Amino acid sequence: MEYRVLLAESDRSMLERLCQVVDDTPNFTLAAKFQNVSDALGQGAVFNPNLILLDIEQPGGMGLVDAFKKVYPAASILCMGDKWQAESASGSIKAGAKGYIIKPFSGVELQESVDAFSRLGSDGSAEILVFFSPKGKSGKTTLIANLAMSLARKSGEPVGIIDADLQFGDMAVFFNLAAQTTIVEAVRDIRFLSPASLSSYYMPVAPNVSVLCGTRTPNMIDKVAIDKLENLIAMSRGLFRYILIDVPAGFNPTSIAAAEASNTTFLVSMINGAYEIDHMKRALHIFRDWEDMENRAKVIFTRVEPCDAQARLELSQKLGYPVTEIIPNDYAIVSDAADKGKMATDIRPDSPLSRQVDRLADNIIGRKHRIRWAGV
Repeated sequence: MEYRVLLAESDRSMLERLCQVVDDTPNFTLAAKFQNVSDALGQGAVFNPNLILLDIEQPGGMGLVDAFKKVYPAASILCMGDKWQAESASGSIKAGAKGYIIKPFSGVELQESVDAFSRLGSDGSAEILVFFSPKGKSGKTTLIANLAMSLARKSGEPVGIIDADLQFGDMAVFFNLAAQTTIVEAVRDIRFLSPASLSSYYMPVAPNVSVLCGTRTPNMIDKVAIDKLENLIAMSRGLFRYILIDVPAGFNPTSIAAAEASNTTFLVSMINGAYEIDHMKRALHIFRDWEDMENRAKVIFTRVEPCDAQARLELSQKLGYPVTEIIPNDYAIVSDAADKGKMATDIRPDSPLSRQVDRLADNIIGRKHRIRWAGV
């Protein structure tokens, strides 16, 4: 696509610098440049831009997005700022902008930012899915990996995985990755990044699926500050339609921060004895403060045998809370898939495990389009 760019930047030297970037980037043409916002609103329409690069770190701030949308209803707006600020980025998206880019930027970053909002569609809103386990050894790593593949295949949308199990994350091992960059480097550099430059820290593992690997050693947990993790999650919203976050077992600053940022937190436990229901009840109690708890806190039990509607109903009755999904014990298939470097949903799409994971993916995709979850 060819972009005719209207550039509105209050700093003259920055304006000239960004004009050069636009002119030097293939498929981008500088249609008009303005240092004064009033001039851009009053005079720019004659140039018929379809992309507006708007400095929002000037008087008027977020209100400028609405003003430009009214004058240029057919143009996409990409907000610009001097540094990454989660609130500014989120606010600009809510106001109607397509994205947020840090200036000065390169032509590659400009192209990647535009590609990101084009890929994500008109609303540009990511769904944050957090996977939490009360006690650990729940099978959530296997679930996340296979679910990510299913979501990408069914939706055709980009899916990201963040391994925020900061001491014992297994995503790199699960996908057989030798990560050059991990969550440690991402949070270290976060104040210098934008969504476009953050994408290089993720490793592609399949079409439309990328992973941000966890720490290389358990002692590196102290390198991931909670406020920077929150910024990382917020920034990743500009890259993916679905973001799946693996967090440590139990309640701790990492799992709490991720849950608070989530659209949905899945509480995952493996049926392996007599205590899982009690543990799940105690975990659910923590989420009672959420006014929309039943919409945001979902329960999944893994290794359930027999894995059928009756079993899910019985577990829901014992728990006193709806069980969203149950996953069968297909360890042999999972192990065979891992040995071949594939997902269980790839090598045995007809298996009970694959069918249940695909059903969960259908529910997530359907809920995003306001289809009520079946059986909940």
